[in-house]
Amino acid sequence: MEPVTVIEGSVSVLERADVDTDQIIPKQFLKRVERTGFGEFLFHDWAKEPGWHLPVAPILAAGRNFGCGSSREHAPWALEDYGFRAIVAPSFADIFFSNCTKIGLLPVVLSEDEVRGVMASGRARIDLEAQTVAYGGSSAHFDIDQEIKRRLLNGLDDIGVTLQSADAIEAYEREREREGPVTTGGSVAPGG
Repeated sequence: MEPVTVIEGSVSVLERADVDTDQIIPKQFLKRVERTGFGEFLFHDWAKEPGWHLPVAPILAAGRNFGCGSSREHAPWALEDYGFRAIVAPSFADIFFSNCTKIGLLPVVLSEDEVRGVMASGRARIDLEAQTVAYGGSSAHFDIDQEIKRRLLNGLDDIGVTLQSADAIEAYEREREREGPVTTGGSVAPGG
């Protein structure tokens, strides 16, 4: 996972509340296990509506309760694959928020007025270290869990966090090594 520090650029606007994960990436596209290839199906049903236009941009500004519905890792994968690096909204579904941070897609909670300001400005600069969003001559502060912030700034997904403790894990395993045949996992002892 790439470190997240500053995300800057144009803003795509999705001025809809309660956007659920099935609207983000419909169920018929969930047959892949890779994290790539989902962007082309983002908002698949809405994309058929006349006048639909959601330009690729680093930042998506959306309505409240974004990412509600079922727990679906594919939703953040699709948003990231489409080109978004951050989502600014008044609120997010908890599991969706967590799934975003695990892949380096930054969810930013701002007030409804601040989100409208980001939408109106068309450009923004999100500084994770400073926890600020600058847009159209204004600036807003956002809160984020400090452990999530550390992980994002350092580009650490769950595997990366675990690998930071590789020496301690190996020491733990060495200290608990047993003599004798292996009796788990279907392994056969040498000479057996």
